[in-house]
Amino acid sequence: MSASLREPGASLDVVLPAFNEAATLPVLLAQLRPVLAALTPRWRVILIDDGSSDATSAVAAAALADGLPLRYVKLSRNFGKEAALTAGLALADADRVLLMDADGQHAPQLVEAMDAAWQRGADMVCAVRANRDEEGPLKRFGTQLFYRVVNAFSHLHIPPDAGDFRLLDRRVVAALNALPERNRFMKGLYAWVGFRTEFLPYTPRPRAAGRSSFSLRRLLRLAFTGVTAFSNLPLRIWGALGAGIAFGALAYGVWIVVEHLLYGHPIPGWPTVVASLMFFSGVQLLSIGIVGEYVGRIFDEVKQRPVYVIAQDTGSPP
Repeated sequence: MSASLREPGASLDVVLPAFNEAATLPVLLAQLRPVLAALTPRWRVILIDDGSSDATSAVAAAALADGLPLRYVKLSRNFGKEAALTAGLALADADRVLLMDADGQHAPQLVEAMDAAWQRGADMVCAVRANRDEEGPLKRFGTQLFYRVVNAFSHLHIPPDAGDFRLLDRRVVAALNALPERNRFMKGLYAWVGFRTEFLPYTPRPRAAGRSSFSLRRLLRLAFTGVTAFSNLPLRIWGALGAGIAFGALAYGVWIVVEHLLYGHPIPGWPTVVASLMFFSGVQLLSIGIVGEYVGRIFDEVKQRPVYVIAQDTGSPP
């Protein structure tokens, strides 16, 4: 929908990926209802249950019984947030699509300002964290390092403090749905598709209940996916390291020969050889491991397995 045709009554889908968020969902849905109803009469919530083991399905059933325009989609297992977002975008068919977390940290009150930016012609409206004061120093350092690396060695610029709290125009959703990769890093894909983007600062609210399901291991895996999906930095690092070691080894060999010819010093024996072999073998194995990560991702893409599998789909029809 072009900017000149955008009207307040345009349809709106809200995609909520949820994993064990039964304690927070009732409050969030109650807060969303008046906000969305004030924007358009044609709105719907698409709740993507990412293999929850709590009472998320019961919360969805209660919301449907209460007349909430809700489509409840349960995935067959926990595929991860990136897959859940992908599922929600594939099912959304409205003129504009809002992505939100189900933990209550994304304030529904900001949706009105995001919609106003969309009305002004923005294709993507992204909420940007004003600060990260609630995070620990290690996580803040890791986040800053990750985005510096990706943005320094990629042709894209991924905003460091922008997350998944976004309002997307139909054209942006169509572009994201057309991307075929299985190893998905959504923040990078948002930047890759482009379009006119506006940023709104916000401060995340405290979680209404529970704890984040993102462990350090999952965060590191997501970060590595982002680096390998949008940068060849690891390959370039080991290529440069290999060239440097080769040059150093050549210079050292020349020095040994010259020293032996000029000063008659005996050529160092087997300890030097063994130490050198162990060092170079370690470097080779590590570099092969880096290349193997890229090859493994190619293998994942070639298999063409679906990003997610739907086990249950009930509620408001498309």
